[in-house]
Amino acid sequence: MHEVIVSVLCYPCNYVGLGSEGSLGIISKVSILTPPKLSSVNLAFLACKDYVSCQNLLLEAKRKLGNILSAFEFLDSHSMDLVLNHSEGVRNPLPPSMHNFYVLIETTGSDQSYDKEKLEAFLLRSMEVGLISDGVLAQDINQAFSFWRIREGVPEALMKAGAVYKYDLSLPIEKMYDLVEEMRMRLGPAAKVVGYGHLGDGNLHLNISLPEYDDTVLGQVEPFVYEWTSKHRGSISAEHGLGLMKANKIHYSKSTESVHLMVSIKKLLDPNGILNPYKVLPSSLTS
Repeated sequence: MHEVIVSVLCYPCNYVGLGSEGSLGIISKVSILTPPKLSSVNLAFLACKDYVSCQNLLLEAKRKLGNILSAFEFLDSHSMDLVLNHSEGVRNPLPPSMHNFYVLIETTGSDQSYDKEKLEAFLLRSMEVGLISDGVLAQDINQAFSFWRIREGVPEALMKAGAVYKYDLSLPIEKMYDLVEEMRMRLGPAAKVVGYGHLGDGNLHLNISLPEYDDTVLGQVEPFVYEWTSKHRGSISAEHGLGLMKANKIHYSKSTESVHLMVSIKKLLDPNGILNPYKVLPSSLTS
């Protein structure tokens, strides 16, 4: 095994991996270069009437905000309800109303005055053309934290609500929420289907919330979710990786030829199967 030295340009929340979940090598030394923190951060919490508005808002944000756009998150009203009902100290920053979707936009740059004016102009124009039905711009770091607390509080709220089946999917943006709506029709009132995630990255967190785990419901969810994702040219594993539980589902995202090639490389570099074993690749091919 050769020593691997990795040089990393490190930003907050980034991490180093090698060969997908550490299965193809060992990082023995890391050199980190940390750039100075940018001085200008602005955050807006917005409401949209439908998913199409969320999509169009993202397209406009990419056009008008350019390289200062650093985050574009979305959550549906079901996600918001869960956070409000199961998280302490969290409140909706917008006046009570029937909003179907919420979007969090963050910009990061080096000129606070210019960046804020640019974001405000974008938000005003978006409201005038109907992409935004309501919204608020964070006035200080505490309010910005409270906005992020809503989005980041969804997984915790789901765990407090009961049993939950989680899926981390990558899909074409125009198809992302179709899966959520189809799952609601498929499961009916037996479960609460929740959709949220990193819209700017095409990453959907699909969650099915139940009072307790139910094999009958799981049988309606799997393999349907994987088949639907594969049919629409998505990936069954986005930011969280295949890991152990989904290793045998890799064929929904990769062709048979690709999987066999990955197995060959794995066996070449790790003939004894000691590097993060049982992960990513099907056990039937690696044993």
